[in-house]
Amino acid sequence: MSNEVYRLHPVSAIISSVKALKSMILPVAIIIISNGFNFSFNFRSEHFFETVLLFGVWGVAAVLALVGGIVKWRTFVYWFEDGELRVKYGLFVKKKRYIPFERIQSLNYHEGIFHRLFGLVKVQVETAGNKGGKPEVELTAIRKIAADVIEQEMRRAKTQIAQHIDVEQSPEQIGEGMVVPAIYHMSMRDLLVLATTSGGIGVVLSGLAAVVSQFSDIIPYDEVFHEVADFVKVGAFLVALMVMFVLIIAWFVSVVITLVNYYDYTVRIEDEKLMITKGLLEKKRITLPLNRIQAIRIVENPLRQVFGFATVVVESAGGNGEKGRDKKIALFPLIKKQDCLQTLVQLFPEMNWQPEFTRAPKRARPFFYRIDFLWLVPILGACSYFLYPYGLLSLLLIPLTVLLGIWQHRTAGYMIDGKQLAMQYRIFSRITLFMEKKRIQSMESSQTYFQKRKQVMSIKATVMSGMSGMTGNVPSLEQRDAETILSWYEH
Repeated sequence: MSNEVYRLHPVSAIISSVKALKSMILPVAIIIISNGFNFSFNFRSEHFFETVLLFGVWGVAAVLALVGGIVKWRTFVYWFEDGELRVKYGLFVKKKRYIPFERIQSLNYHEGIFHRLFGLVKVQVETAGNKGGKPEVELTAIRKIAADVIEQEMRRAKTQIAQHIDVEQSPEQIGEGMVVPAIYHMSMRDLLVLATTSGGIGVVLSGLAAVVSQFSDIIPYDEVFHEVADFVKVGAFLVALMVMFVLIIAWFVSVVITLVNYYDYTVRIEDEKLMITKGLLEKKRITLPLNRIQAIRIVENPLRQVFGFATVVVESAGGNGEKGRDKKIALFPLIKKQDCLQTLVQLFPEMNWQPEFTRAPKRARPFFYRIDFLWLVPILGACSYFLYPYGLLSLLLIPLTVLLGIWQHRTAGYMIDGKQLAMQYRIFSRITLFMEKKRIQSMESSQTYFQKRKQVMSIKATVMSGMSGMTGNVPSLEQRDAETILSWYEH
């Protein structure tokens, strides 16, 4: 292998600096707004020292961020030696890291705006033993050709082929002819369906609430409350119209975010690994070894279930190349249920993807909605009393809760087939969880006093996912069925 030393691209200094400055924007904006924009560079102004202090501190932090980015770029080097990827970095404290190629599980690529302008890519090197879910090594910005060289070296080390790179071979030739056909590509129609039926509106609203909470000191909530109360008395319809307008805006923003994140979503399989590429503004390539997959989860929300669509989520051990290492990988963000099962059969032929579930008994039905009344009754009473007469509409929650419980009861079930366990349950979306016995980390049963009287029992199965775990829960199964599952797992 070549002992040539490689460096990051100079743009990595800018990227590192911008990343550090980006985390400072929100606190500075909050300080400026909360101060009512009362800043002045006039020496005689009472706000002069506040202005100098704020912008002085921010300016020093910006300079330090830029210097830190330059230092990281100048000191960071990597090379290949003795079947290892070797990295050295640090100014005052020199650090070295040697990663054998056979330990590398995946190389994940990210292309942000700066990367795409200069034809660069960020490479995250992940191993099975990543601590805290973070990548073992992150190459902030290198050329795509250099990234291909790393992948080529890793493949040669893993296959133990004693070949040397021809010194006259141009880097562009490395990896030629290795384009693998896609097993799944999301069309623009499916992307639009995904965006319009996603649950991203909740994320947008929670983000908006978080931003508003930052300005709690300057928002006169008492005055706003009284104004709204007076307005409600004369314009309940207008209030409802405003709420609807906010929800529509939040839905539109969530649609745009989904379109940007999942644009050109493609899945390929190569060398026993799933290669997922996606993104419009920031392109990503996520590599997931098949042997790290712990379970497959098929999620059908009520709207998509009506039209026969589903989302397939992969539960994998360790990091996955996403921000927030416990974030799940949507293998197929939106796919027809039948097409999904056919593709899964090709990927995992040893699994049974057409399970025949054993359902929860009829006598277990009340357990699916009885507990909800413990928190529902006081809420209904408060709404009916304080918001009379409109609060009486909250009583509609009672039949809706019962219907939801009946729906959950009809969904709950399990299937054991050899060394495979399948579980099906729902809160709102129907979830079908497929897992092998050897992948299950723990199995747990629970039974309340009332369940014991009815001879029903709840079962939970946990598999490793991200840096924590993912638990499937089927409540109130027949007791002998739950004991059968426990006995199957013990042996």
